[in-house]
Amino acid sequence: MFVELMPMLGERTVMITVSRVNQNSIRVNFIPFRKREGENAALATPLSFSGTPEELDRELGSNLDSYVEENLRFQSTLAQAKAELESAAKAGRDQARAKSGQNAKKPEQSAPNELAPEDAPRAEQNMTLFAAQQK
Repeated sequence: MFVELMPMLGERTVMITVSRVNQNSIRVNFIPFRKREGENAALATPLSFSGTPEELDRELGSNLDSYVEENLRFQSTLAQAKAELESAAKAGRDQARAKSGQNAKKPEQSAPNELAPEDAPRAEQNMTLFAAQQK
């Protein structure tokens, strides 16, 4: 039982309670504590086993091993997701800074209503076509 529990004990404190349920049964509770406030509550989900002493001797180790493995996998997945989100947020902030820096460096363009001298004949032609279509 303690061999299976050892990997989780490297990550957090686990309280174990044992109580007698009835004449033939025992209940064992494994209650992991959060490492810090705000940590995902799923990492501190308690585990409870009930059965005869013989059943617990026979099955508790493998069930506890699965529980610890899933808990550690979930913790690893959360850490990886958090790192990826932080990286994506940083990249987004950097991209926004770069974009706003480009906008600040662009030279001012002439107002859209102002025409360059070489565009004046084309504008007159477009106006003539537009007026003809309106009639």
